[in-house]
Amino acid sequence: MDRGISTGGRPTRGTTDPADRQAWLALALVPGLGSRRLAALIAQFGSATAALQAHPRAIAATPLLSNRLARAIASAGREPAELLLRRAADEGQTVLTPADPEYPPRLRTIPDPPPLLFARGKIELLARPAVAIIGSRSHTRYGADIASRLAGEAVRADIVVVSGMARGLDTVAQRAALEAGGGTIGVLGTGADVIYPTSNRDLYERVTTDGLLLTEHPPGQQPTPGAFPRRNRIISGLVSAVVVVEAALKSGTLITVECALEQGRDVLAVPGPITSPTSEGTNRLLRDGAVPILSPAELPTLLGVAAPPVGTTAGIPCTLAPEEARVLDLLGAEPRHTDELALLSGLPIGTILGVLLGLELAGLADQLPGGLFRRAAT
Repeated sequence: MDRGISTGGRPTRGTTDPADRQAWLALALVPGLGSRRLAALIAQFGSATAALQAHPRAIAATPLLSNRLARAIASAGREPAELLLRRAADEGQTVLTPADPEYPPRLRTIPDPPPLLFARGKIELLARPAVAIIGSRSHTRYGADIASRLAGEAVRADIVVVSGMARGLDTVAQRAALEAGGGTIGVLGTGADVIYPTSNRDLYERVTTDGLLLTEHPPGQQPTPGAFPRRNRIISGLVSAVVVVEAALKSGTLITVECALEQGRDVLAVPGPITSPTSEGTNRLLRDGAVPILSPAELPTLLGVAAPPVGTTAGIPCTLAPEEARVLDLLGAEPRHTDELALLSGLPIGTILGVLLGLELAGLADQLPGGLFRRAAT
């Protein structure tokens, strides 16, 4: 039974009729078929319904298909698709195929697009500009601060924050996007009804309500080791650019970077201290040609999106000079050293010291012992 596609509670329909969409689902559930073989099969017969009804010998003549797969396709029925649609609906999930208008347009362009997607939450987020903000599970305070600020800048520019719902900087970025009142998409390596890691239960509940959970795995699918590296191609496939905040040299985060490069996505990286193991990977990316982010406020411009006016940035007066606004944006409740501010802003240390003096005289920054500064309490 086809229950259609629901967006924000309003039922809509895909580009295929219900019977053909159900046939597509039945084919997508054939083990080993995959997106490329499925596309070749439908191109050969003109529709999913015709492919599902074809003779095994005719199916075996399709490029990329073996005799074993041809027999599996010929014996596939519609009942598993009916059960899948029913269970997904019971779990509050929508099933998307590439033939459906809600299927993410960017994902259609990657080498291995998922033949099925299971979505839970605000499907309309899939149509908006998006950026991936990712990083290490074992991060520093610096990394958490920058990930949070980057997510805030994305939200102010009406850009959706995409990440993998993992411990560490994924969680930090997605929480920050929600706190800023923006949208976030969590791409899972499990079914959308499986909370993994369990420590992120509250984040899952918030994303389900205010964002979107997205996965290629059916309801009930538990975590398996190979699912998470494959999940990363969806993270990068959904966005125009991937931002790496912190990553060690052997971080799993770098798998997403490899996917992004294969898909033609931009890769941006946050520079970090050369003595920090969690910045070895990002600094190596910068050496190899990644675009450096020298201030969170640069993010919209680097993504080709009009940056919010200076006066709209939280807590920053519109009368400040650009250098003052850049430095003040980097200051928070946690003190920062002048050397760190110079690194993050890209300004010479002499300029930084002059800017900080002006901010202090204006009552916007407080100086602490040891060359540390923080934003003044308001």
